[in-house]
Amino acid sequence: MNSSVKNPTVAGSGRPHNSGLGLDSMGDLSSLLDAPTTSANGGGPLMLDMNLIDEDPNQPRTEDNPGFSDESLAEMAASVQLRGVKTPISVRENLDALGRFIINHGARRYRASKRAGKTQIPAFVDNDYNEADQVVENLQQNDLTAREIADCIGRELAKGVKKIDIAKAFSKSPAFISQHVTLLDLPDPIAHEFNKGRIKDVTLINELVNLAKREPEKVTAWLSKEDQEITRGTVKELREFVEDVEGKSTQEKSVQNPKGKATDVASSEPEHAPSKTDEKPTDPDKLKKAIVKVQHNDRPARLVLNRRPPADGYAWLKYEDDGHEFEANLLEVRLTGVTEG
Repeated sequence: MNSSVKNPTVAGSGRPHNSGLGLDSMGDLSSLLDAPTTSANGGGPLMLDMNLIDEDPNQPRTEDNPGFSDESLAEMAASVQLRGVKTPISVRENLDALGRFIINHGARRYRASKRAGKTQIPAFVDNDYNEADQVVENLQQNDLTAREIADCIGRELAKGVKKIDIAKAFSKSPAFISQHVTLLDLPDPIAHEFNKGRIKDVTLINELVNLAKREPEKVTAWLSKEDQEITRGTVKELREFVEDVEGKSTQEKSVQNPKGKATDVASSEPEHAPSKTDEKPTDPDKLKKAIVKVQHNDRPARLVLNRRPPADGYAWLKYEDDGHEFEANLLEVRLTGVTEG
């Protein structure tokens, strides 16, 4: 039997293990007293003491977010009591308080664990984390309300960040950003209904804002009816009503003379009617007004050519079935035809 046995190594380190018990081989252990406990599998999450963790005061979700409701947290707390926290939260080191951590993502799991009486929670430390990352993660899980998204965008705009750059940071289209920017400065009647939670669909809010610019009194009166449902269909009816009113107004103006007196349209003729010889021949190959037809999300639409797109590669579209106007990425659009309007 060979009596010369090699010293075993410390698992995973490659360093020789000293089998002796001399205190000089132990090094300084004081730094380990308050250190988070690592998981047994090496590369896993830390087990952090709950009392070392603080919530981020600037996190995107606000206290009235549905995910923070009593009922929602109670359900999650019951799950945590039964099965524990299966998905670790993400934290970063608190630079203003040595040894403490700020939550990047996982505030609901943290709150539910508190309710469940847990003293520790699994966590990954990620110091390369910012507000945009928080927004993206919550957006991907549909955890943010329209108001919270708008407020996040508003903070970025206040920093001087351009909408196109915010769109890239949030992994959203410029159209998505523009629609939510509208929520930051709503007309009072629409803001009132939005804050009450009566209107939640951002697309419908943008539609109402556009209609309010054209006929503010009629939109205000329409919204003031408490029994008025606000749906895609009813907003379409409102838009058709506004367009009908505008059409009649335009017709009335067209029969007014410069002094404001009504003129008989049938008997009115231009003072100098152009002769047939003055008329230019019509070119059959030219369109007087082009209509560009497209397909978007399997729905027929047309390009809105008189509205400025938010960025290169985007355009305003109008659905043929309900008349809704919106911004879209042209990569998502298929050209189907060009006709005369």
